[in-house]
Amino acid sequence: MAQSRISRQSGDNNMPTLPTPISPVTAIPTAAPRDAQAHFEALLSFETDCWDVHVELSNPERGFVLLDVRSPESFAAGHLPEAVNLPHGRINERNLGAYSPETLFVVYCNGPHCNGADRAAACLARLGRPVKKMIGGIEGWKDEGFDLVR
Repeated sequence: MAQSRISRQSGDNNMPTLPTPISPVTAIPTAAPRDAQAHFEALLSFETDCWDVHVELSNPERGFVLLDVRSPESFAAGHLPEAVNLPHGRINERNLGAYSPETLFVVYCNGPHCNGADRAAACLARLGRPVKKMIGGIEGWKDEGFDLVR
């Protein structure tokens, strides 16, 4: 429920004016457009989304490897087309040996309730590998109406 604030105008015996609603949207001023641009462009350097991955999967010259970082059992139950299964706990130089150091990895897990993609992205970055997280994970993929491979 929205709170309200009673303001007082000077010179009117401190009589209150009508309540002014406080909005959780506008209570904190917006960032300057330049700052907002920098913020959102920074987010896009760390993340991609299900729709963009779906579109790019039809490109034979796509510039990334799609990593499903869930368990082998979850992968077998359904995964994104052309995804490679490498659980986040098994990401190491030996298991990445087939990929050049410049290979961009796009990682995903179950979805917003799972931090496996964040763990995988942190590990890949620690190893000096380019990485982006596909926000939404497999749940976001299904929400978009895209099919899984079983």
